[in-house]
Amino acid sequence: MSTYASFREFYPFYLSEHADRNCRRMHFIGSSLVLVVVIAALVTGALRWLWLAPVFGYGFAWIGHFAFERNRPATFRHPLYSLAGDWMMYFDILRGRVRL
Repeated sequence: MSTYASFREFYPFYLSEHADRNCRRMHFIGSSLVLVVVIAALVTGALRWLWLAPVFGYGFAWIGHFAFERNRPATFRHPLYSLAGDWMMYFDILRGRVRL
């Protein structure tokens, strides 16, 4: 297991683990659904629906890894950096820095 001194050092590895476009798409869909669930729960006050956030976030990402990328999600080895990497990749997709 590799160790990384910083997130800046980890992020290129994270992107390399998401080389398959369909895997990135699954991550993007899952992260988008997380945002929808969190915003809807906060706006409506129905916080009981927040349990869906990790189901959507991890569920879609893991399907992407197991079905398309065919690798083990980095979450299992680097949970905090992977969570940060997922959101960095999400916003890099929105900015056009990472392609879907």
